Parts: sequence; structure tokens; C-alpha cells
Amino acid sequence: MTQFQPTGFRVLPPVVKNLLIINGLFFLATITFGDVFHIDLTEKLGLHYIMASDFKPYQFVTYMFMHGGFTHILFNMFALWMFGNTLENVWGPKRFLTYYMVTGIGAGIVYMIWISFQINPVVSQIDSFIQSKDLAVLANFAADHTFRLNSFSGQIWTEFQSFQRNLQILDGNPSNVDAMQNVVKFMADYKDFYLNQSVVVGASGAVFGILLAFGMMFPNALIYLYFAIPIKAKYFVMLYGAFELFEGVMNRPGNNIAHFAHLGGMLFGYFLIVYWKKKGDLR
Repeated sequence: MTQFQPTGFRVLPPVVKNLLIINGLFFLATITFGDVFHIDLTEKLGLHYIMASDFKPYQFVTYMFMHGGFTHILFNMFALWMFGNTLENVWGPKRFLTYYMVTGIGAGIVYMIWISFQINPVVSQIDSFIQSKDLAVLANFAADHTFRLNSFSGQIWTEFQSFQRNLQILDGNPSNVDAMQNVVKFMADYKDFYLNQSVVVGASGAVFGILLAFGMMFPNALIYLYFAIPIKAKYFVMLYGAFELFEGVMNRPGNNIAHFAHLGGMLFGYFLIVYWKKKGDLR
């Protein structure tokens, strides 16, 4: 039985090595630009929702090299090395890099599709009020939606306070034109703010694609959980995939992990491996 147990950075193929370096540089740049220049690189390079004003097509690539903290990048890079070095040694640098990029971009696409089911109903309600200027529509929206704003939200917080004052005016005098204009303007600005809040970062999608590939290429290899508990790679992948699907569907409040991005990386990885196998071009 084939066993797989990482023993150290003794084998470090070129693509894995350069990916580790690039991710590390992006992480250091994020800290430096934030602390020294007060520039939020996550806002520039993280993957925004496609309808957001801050969305740029290149973010489908750059988001893979951004991370939300030391633990985030540590676990992703460890998994990249742990499973990626074996795959790159088997596939070669070109194929491995192709797989990494396809699964990473695919993860972003699947996440975008999933998040649209959460975002679009909210945006539709906002648009409905802006078009109708019907306070009943706004009341229904406010009953279903929580404005997650505070003093750290920037200019929109000041606008929100003005919005609340104007709502009080409209409550006493619904025909007040100036108050209605201010409320409509806030809702338009809030729509833009809301769309820009969904930002995903991290190499996790590509890493989960690599995990799937390892499980498909070496199904009976033993992976040692916590360096002690042996489990076959195929079972590890299935259990992890099931866990991600469960967590993604449950969508627990406060859970900021993009589970469907992880599943997207696995999905695109599966189809790419099946395609290569059909071509008879997979070692």
C-alpha cells in the first residue's frame, strides 16, 4: 500500500516553489501597503461580485494570491506543498500550473454563481424601491435586511444616519420631496456599498482542486491527519468534499469561509482530470 506522509521541504519543484514565494510576497505587500501607504490591496486584488463597481476581470487571478491572515496563508501554503509537490513531480510544471490556474479561476466562477443567489434578491428589492419610491416597499426591505453599518464603514455611515433622520421626516410627512430624494440617494449609494462587500481571497479553491487531484491520482495513498491518524486519500477527499458541501448549504451566520469556492475548485479539477484521461494524456 502506498503511503503519503510529508517529511520536509526536501523536494520542492519549481512551480510549487514559485507559488509559495509569490503568495508570500503578496501577503507581505498587503501588510506593508496597509500599514505604510494606507492602501487596502484586498479591495484592489480580491475578487468582488461581478456587478460591483470595484470588480475587475483580473481579480479572477489576483484573488488567489491574497489571504486574510497568517493562519489562512499558512494552511493554504502547507497544503499546496504537501500535495502539490507530488503532483508536479508526476505531471510536470506546465500541466501542474495549468491545473492550478484552472481550478483557482473555476473556484472564483462557482463562488460568483453561488453568491449571486444571496445578493440578487437584496439588489432587486433596493431597485424596486428606487424605481417606485414606495415607502411600503422600503419598509418590507428593512424588515428582511439588516444594515450592517457602523462608524468604521466610512462615509456611508454618515449617510445612513441622515437616511434615518429623513425616514422620520417621511413618517410624519410622506410627501416631503427633499426627504424622499435623500432616502432614494442613500439607497442607491447603499446598493453600491452592499455589492462591494462580497470579496473572496485565498488560494483555497486551487488547493482544494489539488487535494482532489491527489485523491484521484493516488486513491489508496495514506494521508496522516494531525500526523498521526491514517486515512486513504480517496476517503479523505470524499469526507472533506461532503463537509464543504454541508457547510456551504447551511450557510451559518458569521461563517466567512467561501465553501462553494472550495467545491468549485474540486469541480473544475474533476472535469479537467476526466478530460485529460479521455485524451489519454494523463500520467
